[in-house]
Amino acid sequence: MTLVVGAWTIGLILSFLALGVFISFRIFHFPDITVDGSITLGASLAAVLLIAGTNPLLASAAAFCGGLAAGATTGVLHTKFRINPLLSGILVMTALYSVNLHVMGQSNVPLLSAVTLTSDVERIASALLDGRTTLDVAGWELPARDAALLVVTFGTVVLLVAAVYAFFRTNLGTAMRATGENPQMSQALGVNVGNMTIAGLALANGLVALAGALLAQYQGFADVQMGIGMVVWGLASVIIGETLVGTQQLGLVIGGAVMGSVLFRLLVAIALRAGLDPNDLKLLTAAFVFAALILPGLLGRRVRA
Repeated sequence: MTLVVGAWTIGLILSFLALGVFISFRIFHFPDITVDGSITLGASLAAVLLIAGTNPLLASAAAFCGGLAAGATTGVLHTKFRINPLLSGILVMTALYSVNLHVMGQSNVPLLSAVTLTSDVERIASALLDGRTTLDVAGWELPARDAALLVVTFGTVVLLVAAVYAFFRTNLGTAMRATGENPQMSQALGVNVGNMTIAGLALANGLVALAGALLAQYQGFADVQMGIGMVVWGLASVIIGETLVGTQQLGLVIGGAVMGSVLFRLLVAIALRAGLDPNDLKLLTAAFVFAALILPGLLGRRVRA
């Protein structure tokens, strides 16, 4: 039960990553590889600030702002310097590796002695439960810490999904969606396509960096290697979510990205529980993405046949 709850919590945290990838890949059709660097940037900024005694909420907000800057840099390289979208992301991702090392001052920063959002939730849960450390959930003994983190993370993700949906229903959000769907028509209607692209990539990477900050606080450390392959993880979550909801309606697709992130993490947890070598985790991730890409087409052809 603890394994399942932990997988749910990490899946919900990484749904911030999935939403960021959804914005760049699906709304702007921009193959943004910056993600692998910006998630680590968020974790490193939050970790260093937390070690210095900064309030966890302010540290997480700073991580979000760092992601905004990283995404905006990618957008500027593409729109102002006419660099290929894929190459723009690769350039920023590569640069961020050194930036993250300079921010942390080392390759790994432990947070065991720092006050984090996780420790705050644990303290509040302990006070509400009169010091009890376990809960009985349908006959299963569950650590109160894990249950509290799951509830708080779920509530936070619900608020985030509502905020993202509401934003993309505003005039600015609608202009962003139109820019991604048909840049030529948007430009003809007076929309500054370049600025919209920069803003969209900034928002996407801000969410990704926030995911990194929350993940570091949950795991208790930030590591310079933690971003490797995260763009694939986010893309897998988006694809799985789209397969689950089976529609392109904005609200359902956003919710589907969250469901895809949770389901993908559960699949990984089950595979590890079954004895998968952790060294094969990235290979398994690639296999899941491959399956998510080809299965809808195969099923569709089978139904038509």
